[in-house]
Amino acid sequence: MSMYTRQHYGNFTLLKRLCSSNYLDRKTSDLYRQLYAKILACGPITLAEYMKEILTHPTVGYYTTKDTIGQRGDFTTSPEISQLFGEIIAVWIINEWRKITKESIQLVELGPGRGTLISDILRVFKKLNVLDKISVHLVEVSPVLSMIQAKKLCIESKNSELKVNENQKNSVTHYREGVTKDGVKIYWYYSINDVPREFSIFIAQEFFDALPIHKFQKTDKGWREILVDIIQEVKQEKFRYVLSQMPTAACKVYLSPNEKREHVEVSPQCSIIIDYMSQFLWECGGFALVIDYGHEGEKTDTFRAFYQHKLHDPLLNPGTADLTADVDFSLMKEIAEKDNRLITFGPVTQRKFLKSLGIDLRLKMILQNATNVQKQQIESGYHMITDEDKMGNCFQVLSFFPFVLKDHLKKWPVAGFENQG
Repeated sequence: MSMYTRQHYGNFTLLKRLCSSNYLDRKTSDLYRQLYAKILACGPITLAEYMKEILTHPTVGYYTTKDTIGQRGDFTTSPEISQLFGEIIAVWIINEWRKITKESIQLVELGPGRGTLISDILRVFKKLNVLDKISVHLVEVSPVLSMIQAKKLCIESKNSELKVNENQKNSVTHYREGVTKDGVKIYWYYSINDVPREFSIFIAQEFFDALPIHKFQKTDKGWREILVDIIQEVKQEKFRYVLSQMPTAACKVYLSPNEKREHVEVSPQCSIIIDYMSQFLWECGGFALVIDYGHEGEKTDTFRAFYQHKLHDPLLNPGTADLTADVDFSLMKEIAEKDNRLITFGPVTQRKFLKSLGIDLRLKMILQNATNVQKQQIESGYHMITDEDKMGNCFQVLSFFPFVLKDHLKKWPVAGFENQG
């Protein structure tokens, strides 16, 4: 037991009480009991560890054990709200793809939710006769969501036995595979690192905002990390924030010496994924589109939770609510542009991106054959994803392309980002 724990708790009395059947009511959740016991034994944990346990614990995690998206869940996404969103993204993909190559592509989505975005994209691809040139690759850690995706997208699917050989071509890195009614092959992976290294188009819509973050606070004694601690008098399933007594290793590793803000949030996992994706695109070709809550290095305290579509205390009843934090697009751009691997365009608002790609024209087209009830639903969804006081401005869009295409894309600007770059 650490010195901090000895000073804070005195001895093992609390731990023994916790282990007794009567200390924590049997009705308390398994996740809360596990976190409580861990903190009690080892001291406060980082917010990154707290988020990781809550969201992706293999047996009791928020994402791994339930369908959390839609009206019956805790949050919804643009693809779930309006088919217009996925259709416009599909047109953008084809437009940029055809500027670069006519060869086949891998369409990769990180965190595909219920599979709605990919479903809408495939519908547009079918109408434009390009289905024979794609395969779909989904990076999904949730067994529950992967089953929902397979049911929505495939006429048949099966689990795959992971197998990695020295000969990479014979490796099986996907854990599930299926085929759509139109013959498109779909593969599922636990990590972006497992996706075959070929020309790929990456889509990440509301993916990075759910990755674990570290939180830091500047004090009169210097930087301290914000940690999660127990509340000893157990009256409800709730934790509390505390400051580290000394600068943690994370303070030294993740904070810039030129940082001007008083409060900072950093997601190491986000940085790692962007770095890997950047190297992937530089070596194998392709491009990427990221759509998420975000900022350009100016925001501070954005960590929050949503329960039944309303803001919720992130430290109350862990595992019952979605946890999220705004994405630092400036850090993404810095990582991607390092060593001239990629060039970036954006971020621009979701409203500007969708409108510049013709969503208003598409809206008029589908309203022509809609019933009055359908018109109300379609228009309501359109306003939700584009209006400035709804999703239109709070979501940002960022794209990545290999640096070698810099001059080419000056001649043929990336749609939706014409005044960027």
